[in-house]
Amino acid sequence: MKLVSYLKTGTPSWGAVDGEGRIADLSHVAPSLRAALAAGAIPVEAPSASDGPRVEDVELLPVVPDPEKILCVGIAYHAHRIETGRDESAAPIIFPRFSNSQVAHGQPLLRPIESEQLDFEGEIAVVIGKGGRRISVEDAWDHVAGYAPYCDATIRDWQHKTGQWTPGKNFAGTGGFGPWLVTRDEIPDGEALSLVTRLNGEEMQRTTTDLLIFSIPEIISFCSTFTRLEPGDVIATGTPGGVGGKRNPPVWMKPGDILEVEVGSVGTLRHTIEDDKA
Repeated sequence: MKLVSYLKTGTPSWGAVDGEGRIADLSHVAPSLRAALAAGAIPVEAPSASDGPRVEDVELLPVVPDPEKILCVGIAYHAHRIETGRDESAAPIIFPRFSNSQVAHGQPLLRPIESEQLDFEGEIAVVIGKGGRRISVEDAWDHVAGYAPYCDATIRDWQHKTGQWTPGKNFAGTGGFGPWLVTRDEIPDGEALSLVTRLNGEEMQRTTTDLLIFSIPEIISFCSTFTRLEPGDVIATGTPGGVGGKRNPPVWMKPGDILEVEVGSVGTLRHTIEDDKA
């Protein structure tokens, strides 16, 4: 099942997308996707959406607009580790992204006035469906609600101003999340999902999740050890090699560019790039 968050006559809502791209509104089940996950109220089967609006005719919101936590994995693939010149880590590198930095599919990613070093990082987001603390690797899949494309766009010079990456990862309008969540039952646990990032139609990144340094269950288990994972929490599982900042010459996103993050059997996240006029 594909689940989306969107605005319905100006009010946040959520629903299920059918095979024709129409949305069956589910706000009567719970007020939001996060609330539905917390209540265990996701329908087993999607209701009829024959009279619902089409996805392209509504204003989408980030898949989970209001997660309690967004935990991002740094240096998640060996190809990216090698291009950054880093040694192997004994555990996943984790940093936070704030929910107010996120934008939905179809909305622009914003280049801030403070920097021109806006870099792309295509990723796969895992959304937590069942909360838990100290989750074992063996039980981790049972805590997954589903998957969505993610863009952890980064202001590179701000990322490296200090030893902490948080500033460069949290400018407004730099976290792309969408278009929808594909529920876990649609994808066999452990299936190697493909990830492709394109800038203006040119392939910039390509990988599969079997090439992650730490597997998705290992990432979930590690994160749940130091913090309780809650329904609706988002784990951005990291980007592969090929980021713009490590190219020669560097490739920075600029206004007018089009970025796409395609996750096989899940969907494609698409953004244009604009300058932040704030």
